[in-house]
Amino acid sequence: MEWVLAEALLAQSRDPRVLLATLCRGEASAERVETLRFLLQRLEDGAARGGGDALSEAAREVAAGYLVPLMRGLRARPAGATDGDPPAPHRRRLWTAAGAALRSCARLAGGSQLATTLAEEALRDLLASGPAPGLEGSAEAAVEVLAAVGPCLRPLEDGQLLERVAQAALSLALAGDGEAAALAAGRLLPALGQSGGAVLRAVWGGLLAPSEPGRVGPRLQVLSALAERLLPEPDQRQMGPDARRCARFWQTVQAGLALAEDALTRKRARYLLQRAVEVSAEHGADCICGPREGNGPSLFWWSEKKKDELLKFWENYILILETLEGNQIHVIKPVLPKLNNLFEYSVSEENVPPEQQSAGVQCQPETFPAGRWLLHPSWHLCIYKRMFESENKILTKEGVVHFLELYETKALPFSPDFSEFIIGPLMDALSESSLYSRCPGQLMGSGSPLGWKLQRFLVTYVSLLPEELKSSFLLNFIRKMSSRHWCAVPIVFLSKALAGVPRCKALGLEGLLALRDVLQCTMATHQVLLRGAAQGYLLQTAVSLLDVEKVSLSDISTFLLSLRPEESLGRGTSLWTELCEWLRVNENCFGRASTCSSIGLRETCSLNAYVKNLVEEYVKPPAWEAAETCWMPDWAEARLVALMVLLAVDVEGMKVQYSEKRRTQNVLRMFLDPLLDALGKLGTNAYMPVLKADRCLQLLVTLLHTCARKGPRAQDDEVSPLLQDLVAATAESISQFVLRRLTMSELSSVSDLDRGHLYLQVFTELTGLHREVGWKRGNPVWRVLSPLKTACIRHLQDMDSGQEPTLGRQVQRVVSMAALAAVCKAVDQKPELQLDPPDAGPTERFLASLPLNQMLQKPCPEEQSSDFEESPSSQGWGKIAAQYIHDQWVCLSFLLKKYHTLLPPSEGGPPGPALPAVQMPARTLQSALDALTVLPSDQVLPVFHCMRLLVPQLLASSESLCIEAFDLAWKVICSLSNTQLIFWSNLKAFVQLVFDAKVLTIAAKIKGQAYFKIKEIMYKMIEMSAIKTGVFNTLITHCCQSWVVPASNVSPGSLSTAKHYSELVLEACVFGTVFRRDQRLIQDVQTFIENLGHDCAANVVIENTQREDHYVRICAVKFLCLLDGSNMSHKLFMEDLAIKLLDKDELASTSRTRYYANSQHHRVKNRVWQMLLVLFPRFDQNFLNRIIDKIFQAGFSNNQASIKYYIEWIIILILHKFPQFLPKFWDCFSYGEEHLKTSICTFLSVLSHFDIITQNIPEKKPLLKRALAIVLRWGLSHNFSVRLYALVALKKIWGMCKTWQVEDVDAVTPVIESSLSQVENMHGAGNAKKNWQRIQDHFFFATFHPLEDYCLETIFHILPRLSGLVEDEWIAIDKFTRFTDLPPAAGLQGYLCPTQLRELRPGDWAQQDVGSNSGEADNPSEWTDVQKKIIPWKNNAPDLDLELVFPDRASRLGKSTGRLIVVASLIDKPTNLGGQAPAADGLPAAAESTRLHGHRRGADRPECRPHPVPLSREVPAPAGKRARGNPGESDPAVGRVRGNPSAGHCPLAQRAREWGAAGLGVHPAAAPPARGPRRGALPVLRSAAGAADVLF
Repeated sequence: MEWVLAEALLAQSRDPRVLLATLCRGEASAERVETLRFLLQRLEDGAARGGGDALSEAAREVAAGYLVPLMRGLRARPAGATDGDPPAPHRRRLWTAAGAALRSCARLAGGSQLATTLAEEALRDLLASGPAPGLEGSAEAAVEVLAAVGPCLRPLEDGQLLERVAQAALSLALAGDGEAAALAAGRLLPALGQSGGAVLRAVWGGLLAPSEPGRVGPRLQVLSALAERLLPEPDQRQMGPDARRCARFWQTVQAGLALAEDALTRKRARYLLQRAVEVSAEHGADCICGPREGNGPSLFWWSEKKKDELLKFWENYILILETLEGNQIHVIKPVLPKLNNLFEYSVSEENVPPEQQSAGVQCQPETFPAGRWLLHPSWHLCIYKRMFESENKILTKEGVVHFLELYETKALPFSPDFSEFIIGPLMDALSESSLYSRCPGQLMGSGSPLGWKLQRFLVTYVSLLPEELKSSFLLNFIRKMSSRHWCAVPIVFLSKALAGVPRCKALGLEGLLALRDVLQCTMATHQVLLRGAAQGYLLQTAVSLLDVEKVSLSDISTFLLSLRPEESLGRGTSLWTELCEWLRVNENCFGRASTCSSIGLRETCSLNAYVKNLVEEYVKPPAWEAAETCWMPDWAEARLVALMVLLAVDVEGMKVQYSEKRRTQNVLRMFLDPLLDALGKLGTNAYMPVLKADRCLQLLVTLLHTCARKGPRAQDDEVSPLLQDLVAATAESISQFVLRRLTMSELSSVSDLDRGHLYLQVFTELTGLHREVGWKRGNPVWRVLSPLKTACIRHLQDMDSGQEPTLGRQVQRVVSMAALAAVCKAVDQKPELQLDPPDAGPTERFLASLPLNQMLQKPCPEEQSSDFEESPSSQGWGKIAAQYIHDQWVCLSFLLKKYHTLLPPSEGGPPGPALPAVQMPARTLQSALDALTVLPSDQVLPVFHCMRLLVPQLLASSESLCIEAFDLAWKVICSLSNTQLIFWSNLKAFVQLVFDAKVLTIAAKIKGQAYFKIKEIMYKMIEMSAIKTGVFNTLITHCCQSWVVPASNVSPGSLSTAKHYSELVLEACVFGTVFRRDQRLIQDVQTFIENLGHDCAANVVIENTQREDHYVRICAVKFLCLLDGSNMSHKLFMEDLAIKLLDKDELASTSRTRYYANSQHHRVKNRVWQMLLVLFPRFDQNFLNRIIDKIFQAGFSNNQASIKYYIEWIIILILHKFPQFLPKFWDCFSYGEEHLKTSICTFLSVLSHFDIITQNIPEKKPLLKRALAIVLRWGLSHNFSVRLYALVALKKIWGMCKTWQVEDVDAVTPVIESSLSQVENMHGAGNAKKNWQRIQDHFFFATFHPLEDYCLETIFHILPRLSGLVEDEWIAIDKFTRFTDLPPAAGLQGYLCPTQLRELRPGDWAQQDVGSNSGEADNPSEWTDVQKKIIPWKNNAPDLDLELVFPDRASRLGKSTGRLIVVASLIDKPTNLGGQAPAADGLPAAAESTRLHGHRRGADRPECRPHPVPLSREVPAPAGKRARGNPGESDPAVGRVRGNPSAGHCPLAQRAREWGAAGLGVHPAAAPPARGPRRGALPVLRSAAGAADVLF
């Protein structure tokens, strides 16, 4: 058409130049420029047959005067001038037409002069383009011009210009920014590629140049644009380099496949790979990409002999990559087996690389498994990298697991790429904590499956590595662990995997330093237990992997110093023993330390010699001591020496078969002789250097702390008593030295404050030895107490005399107050140290008259030391002043505790009391509030202790002041919520303050504002406990302890206070939060570590604080079990609590009619009934009369299965203990079926335990008749589930009738016997027989005994486990025994379940048939108010391809193999079921729903409308779950899907009937033929209605 139009235009104008000039005038439009384009193309064809210079000149004019300015104008639009711009599609037409017209002009001009001129100008514009102010797009216009005229340039004559243009275009394209780069890559470079090999070689050279790792996208864009030139077809001439032979090309492709973030870049990489494979296959010639690395394969090679294998490999490879783009695990997982095939294709059993086999090259065998890589392993790693980089964490986990399982099933040859991949991308992927979560169905605390796979993989891989590579691999592995911030969970499992590596000499000093970096840098903020476990694993790693000849004992001791003894390396743990054994075995094998020559040791130092020298060098005074005012030495060196001394002593104890006390004493004495000698001279040698004394005392304190043995054999320790005896021998000298230093004004600088703290620590340790050693009155510590107190009081009194506050005086004042506080603490903890008589002495009077909160004045500037470091800054002195006030309150708390029983004087009392702080509590409490406002949060503990003693005296008279104290104290606690070290001690003190028994009693008595403030704080603490686990534990434990102690004494009104705060116990009974996934992971790993027991040192040295949420309910349960039902106050308290629990359940039922399994709603209701079962033995008949209706009403609620089990259990217990309630129970069956729905199954389940109910009733026959009549009536229910439960109850009751020979049942005997016989002898594998067997095997009917199984284990662990509750709700019985804050309870029959119920597993009663050959599938179904999508391929045929299963099944049925898969939405509404089907108890028929269609037009036809389902046609459906309206828990009940033969005339309905059962997980092959009698749970009882009426 264009050619015809051009001919018509040329026919009207004889001169083409006039026509061209006409077209170039006027406004540029797409139509005008396109007309110009095809006119020039027509003239170009004519010029080929002969044209003149005039036409050439016209072409030049059109190009230079019209087209080039037009193209520049289209690209370079003024910024902001958008009104006149044509729309984007219109502009694209203009650019395309103008470019084509310009190319025609260049050809019409003759030669290449015009093309060269235009190219030169455009190249200059391109090189000069930049961010010009006001204009944009000059580079794009230049690229458009070059792309138009580039093909017109001659390769030989214009070769240099072409290369310059190519280089500029490549630089622009690789920049990758803006539209110009895209144009250069997509249009200009392909156009230049037509000019020949020189241009391609220039571009190729630029592509091979090094580039940034993250700039792979633009490079792949250029390669894709030039793919036809770089990877030509066989029929095309090879003009440039062959990209297949270049390693740089393949590295770029691999980077695009694995690391590119955008899908387009990955698609380009796949395109290049696919084209290279296709070109190689079509060429048929061998091709090798070089150079190779060693004897490994090339990155890419092709051999015609192995064409089929290579094609198969690359087809699967590209298929996997394309599938990974879907990012959906259910699509990707079926393709993962093909990844295993890639490894099978890639590994050859021959030792010669395939591309060298023809040359006969032989390679040396290696220690790795025999065989060679056929294809380079980096291709496989690209797939794993792609999976690791996926946004779908499930896909990432699948990739990690698949890689870790490689070496379990395959013996892969060694490749350096694998080691680099493990250290790099794999460890980066392993840093994601969510990968370590448990698999569904796995028990909590059993460990992470990924963690176990990681350990097996690392053990296998390291064992296969050549010896010369193990060291570097493990070193890099450890360094990777310290090179980034890791979360706690990955570090634990990585450390555990390292600890499992078999022993080998792989690590030297660098490895030891890398392990230390992990300990010091990586785990600073981790949870304590996880951090302790990781430390233990890293120490085990060092023990098993260190080459002891390459490290010295000095290196080992420095590394051990990085381990925290309070978290991992505690003396007496298995870790300590393992370390001692390792030191014993390698004692003489360690390398020479760098300082050995100066000490004079042998080249390999023994442990004893090293430790002996270590102590000697430590005790020596350092040479750099310049003055008495130097700073305190670092504690780290003291910890190192103490650690090595105790290790050496324990190692020596291992050398003899039986422990010898004399030998241990000699070795300890040998090590500590220099220390003991120095300590013995402290009291007499006044010239001993201060630093030497400080270092000796530091070592003494550290030895006493570290020596404490942990673990089960702590009582058998011999070292601790020996060390205490050695220290006791020097106690006199140490005590005199401490007394002198603290009282003789020798401490006068800021640095001396730390020394004073050290001396007080020594004093505290010596007082601790008072009882251990068995000192009598008059011992060295006792002798210094009196002069120490006297001197401290004298110093403090002198400071108040108005003297100028110099630095020395103020420091002595601080030290004196701290020493006085230490004495008060010691006397408080050990009353035998009391010196003064019980009456108030001078010390007490001085403490009571101290001006509280008196600020410590800053020293005068002129009295400061000249040294800069001695100058007390404002911030530093503020801390000192806060410590001074803190010590004041420590002394006052001692005084108040001793004399708090003194009553304050009356208003007319003496004006000057002897103890003002005690006898004026209001003033003291106000001072305490002032102290809380000035003290930092970590110094308020003694203030809380004082307030605890003051508030009970003032609550009745100064309520507002006490409320202010509560508020201010709560603010302090809230500010400490993120400070773990001091939060819990302060929280405990706060709870003792606010919830003191006296405070609670007084507040409840007066019922003022304080009472409501306490309630408010109580709820705030419960709210805080949802965020900070353990807060509620502290509160409930304290309150229960304060209430249960008087309860044990049976004091009158012991629980009179507790009843006013019963909400606290109520909240404790139902407490528990639903944690986030990351929190559950942390708890799971902590449980795993705790289950390791003593094998993990962290469990021994870290105290179990019992802060789990479970312990809140455990405390409440044990408290309730301790109450005495015969005590009226106890009885009333429990009854009130039971009513509130029932009200809470009723509120939960009415607030939400639908809730999911294991939701918070479900858990709360579950806990309510657990507690009611605990309280049940204390209920009498009178109280049950008040609550029995609520209990029965709860049975009618829409409950989860676990809740129904508890309700049924408590009803059984009530009826067994109080048969008087049987009439009310019979009334529960009087409601209509529509009202009850399936909730009647609860009461039918109770009837299945009718033998337990009637156990104590002498006359059972009337009750049996009544029960039999009820069961027969409900056996006729339209609901299949109800009929099934009625059948179970019928079997039980009928057996009892025969046992007790009940008369007057002859009318129904044949019917019942026939029904039971038929259902027991049912043939086939249909749902009816299967579900009958399941419900009989269900634990609640087969094994559970309501009386014998009544215990805590059944209530809190067994029943939740068997009923499908989430594992967070299982409370193991050993937690009850471990909780010792309350005395043992005997409220229940016992803790442990005595029957075989505890041996059952949840799946024992619900066997499922798996595979496509079974009769039916086992997808669960629900009935009432449930919406759920059933995925048809979930459990139907897990081992086979769905595309094969469904057609095969349909073909065996003689039906067409369509592709319609029906997914039914289970909504129990008639409108959704597509018609009224009164007999359809279970799943709605797939053939009935108007929504099950593939072609909507067919569904709209009248003949396809649904019809009622007759009773004669049934399709069995799988067993449903017993949630009765809520998804989540299993129970043996059956629904049915009924077909509709009357809808057979509709093709769509026919197809739905064929495939509906399959879509619901039911096999159509199992559908029974149409029969007359109904095949149900009670097939014969349909005719027994009259007999049932007779019984009624």
